[in-house]
Order: sequence, then structure tokens, then C-alpha cells
Amino acid sequence: MTFYFYDLETSGLDSRKARIMQFAGIRTDADLNPIGEPLNLLIKLTPDILPDPEAIMLTGLTPQQTLVDGVTEAEFLKEFYDVASLPDTVFVGFNNIRFDDEFMRFLNYRNFREPYEWQWKDGRGRWDLLDVVRMTRALRPDGIEWPFSPEGKPINKLESLTSINKLGHDNAHEALSDVMATIAVAKLIQTKQPELFSYLLGMRDKKKVAELVSSGSPFVYTSGRYPSATLHTTVAVLLASHTNQDALLVYDLRHDPTPFLKMSVEELNDAWKYTKDPTALRLPVKTIKYNRAPAVAPLGVIKNEVTQKRIDLTLETINKHLEILKSNQKEFTEKLKQVINMLDEKRESEQGSLIDDAAVDGQLYEGFISDYDKQAMQKVLNLESAELDSNTANIFKDQRLKLLLPLFKARNYPSSLSAEERSSWDEFCHQQLFAGGNDSKLAKYFARLGELSKGNLTANQTYIIEELKLYGQSVIPTEIDNN
Repeated sequence: MTFYFYDLETSGLDSRKARIMQFAGIRTDADLNPIGEPLNLLIKLTPDILPDPEAIMLTGLTPQQTLVDGVTEAEFLKEFYDVASLPDTVFVGFNNIRFDDEFMRFLNYRNFREPYEWQWKDGRGRWDLLDVVRMTRALRPDGIEWPFSPEGKPINKLESLTSINKLGHDNAHEALSDVMATIAVAKLIQTKQPELFSYLLGMRDKKKVAELVSSGSPFVYTSGRYPSATLHTTVAVLLASHTNQDALLVYDLRHDPTPFLKMSVEELNDAWKYTKDPTALRLPVKTIKYNRAPAVAPLGVIKNEVTQKRIDLTLETINKHLEILKSNQKEFTEKLKQVINMLDEKRESEQGSLIDDAAVDGQLYEGFISDYDKQAMQKVLNLESAELDSNTANIFKDQRLKLLLPLFKARNYPSSLSAEERSSWDEFCHQQLFAGGNDSKLAKYFARLGELSKGNLTANQTYIIEELKLYGQSVIPTEIDNN
């Protein structure tokens, strides 16, 4: 087994609509010693995509840099599969499971690669160091310095961890620098708390997670969905299965179940919705997905009173709330299942109402790709760019893949487009940029740049905004720009 630490810089936060602009990765052995040379590539931003200005302000990586020094998505993936996605590789990042991994899945999907196999086939796996950091802080913090915000709030930002522990991290939000920093933090935990490190590494196995959670006994659970004031850690207990076969519903035993047991289905549905109101009564039920390497541990790890005090939760409170929950758990879980069905129906309705012509880019989760179409995808990848024409799409049964084919060619092989294909591509880009008039992506893009320009900016920030303005002007199709 080897680890492959990786990080992305992206054009925005939405993995369905934004794009990867930089990929960096380093392979290490099981003792976290680097093996071979790092992979560090920029990926060209295509003219149908406008970056989120705030994302570029954060990273400092402009679209123009990707166009000058970058490769296409198809070229990047060839390199990725040759160098990174090797058998018995565990992919590791800092918040990668919720962020980076999602971008990689959509990248593969857009470019006729199987979206999931790079993470699980041939002994491969994934792990997220962020929850490892959180659980280490909550349960076994000794030997490591832990950062706080100026207001005294516990924080676990990568750059803060490296700074306070003097690990070196010269260029935060630059992908290769962040990868090296992630390795350094992993090595710190492996050195100072080897037992916890080894335990959580083993809990990447979803069967082990399912065994612990499904036992019905309370367990320790660390997640970013829980408050930082209690170090993102609580004790939860299984309630019921979820409509998602890789997920379970669990109850946070920090909270007295009494008021929730009395609620109707409609009231539970309202209580489950996110709100910024800190006084609102929030339903302390969470979906745990055991194929996402959650940070869970047996209840015995908090038997020490010092640990209970650190997470502000006693065994007495846990047992008290557990008994209350058991008193009416069956009826409560039945109502929760109805809430889940209501949420699923709403989600399906919202997905079905998409009218964006580029919605096909975001349709990865609308169904698994069949074995037949996987073979067809490989045939497409074996073709020369000039052979990718409208007839090629007929080899697919999946309508998504048929719609993706002309986009795949235009984005990766623009010089091979015929006059007709070029016209269609320009029309597509125009639709993406201008649809909606004053509410179009382009209008909102320039409006946001105008707002940011009014701030108290550094010279570098002013330069980035000017570059983004120039980029926005450059992607307008020529015949449209001249009107």
C-alpha cells in the first residue's frame, strides 16, 4: 500500500459547474516518505466557464495562466492514470472526500472515464485527513499544538496547523504546497498519536464502519457538521437505515430527545432544514455515509473524564438521553423515514426542473453508467480527435454521453473542429454566457468584479481583478462581441 496525497485549486466551489485549474500530488510509502517526483499540472479553463472571482482572489491562479501553461482535461487524465491511479493506492487529502474527490469524479465523467474506479478498484481507497485531525484534537491532542482563531474559537485550517507546529507551508492555497503541508500534518499525527492514526486508517473500510455503527451501541463520531465549540465531536447512536444503501441515520446523544419525539412529520421536516438562526431548534439527526471514511470510534475512547470535559459531554448525559430515545424510538424512526421520503421527492423535483443546456455536465449522479457504455467510452478514448463526429455519439445508449461528446471534442480538441462544429460550439458558449440577460453568468461575473474593485485591495488583488476582466472579455465569441 502507498498513499497518494493530492490537492486541487478550482474555479469555484460547485463540482458540477466549476473546473479544476491545478492538480498536485505526491506519492508516499506507508511511513509517509515521498516516492518519486510530484505531479503538478495546470488545466486549461475552457471558454464556456467563468470562474468565481472570489476563488481566483483566494488562489491567485488566473485563467490566463492555465491557458498558457496548462493541459486539457483529457491530457491531464492520461497523465493521472499513468502516474497517480496505480493499484493499492490510498488517495488522501485535506477535506478531499467532500470537495476534491467530487471534482475528480465529475472530471472523469465529462471526459469519458469511469467516475469511481480510480478510488476503489485494484485495491485502491480514499481517506480524509481533516476528520483525522479533528478527532485527534478531540480525543488525543497531546504532543501537538492546536490553533485558535483571534476570537478564541478552535480552528483546524491546514495553514494554521502547519504554522503553529512550525511545519513549513510557504504558499497556502497553492496545490503542491498544500499537498506537502498535508503530508507534514499526517506525519505529525502518525508520530505523536500512532495508535489513533493506525486505527482511523483501518476504519477506511466501510464494512468496519458499518459493523461499529450498526451494532446499536453508542459510538464516538467526529464530523464537521457538529459544532467547533465541542471540537466537532459527539456520541451518536443508530436510528434507522437510509434510502441510500451506504448510509444510516444516527441520533446525537448530546441532545435530549424529548421535544423531538413529540413532533409531527411536518415539524421534524422543518427542524431538519438548515437555518442560520442559532436559537432555532435543530433536529440532532445526521446521515452517516460509511463509504466516506467517517471518523468513528467505540464509546470507550472517552471513558477518561478529561476527554469528556474536552468535548463537553459526560457518560451520564449519554446514558440518560439514550434511555429517553429508546422509550419511543420505533415511532420516531418511522416518522423520520417519512421525512427522508419527502426530502428525496423534493430533491428529484428540483433536479428535474433544470433547464440549463450544460446540465449534462452535472448529471453524473442521475444513474450509473452501464458496462456497455463503459466499453463505448473506451472506444471514444481510442479514437483520433478528427474521428469524433456526430455519428460517434450513436455508439452510446446513455443519453448523457451522447450529449457530452461534442462538448468533449470542443473542450479538448478545439483545433480539430469543423466549421459547423465551431459554429455550434460558439453558439453553446454564447448561450452559457449570455442566457438570462441581466441575470446571465457574464453579467453577474462583471458585476461581481465591479463590487470587488471597490474594496481596499492590494496591488496583487487589483492585478487579479484586471486579469479576470480581460478574461471575461476574451471568452465572448467574436461575432457576438462585434455586434
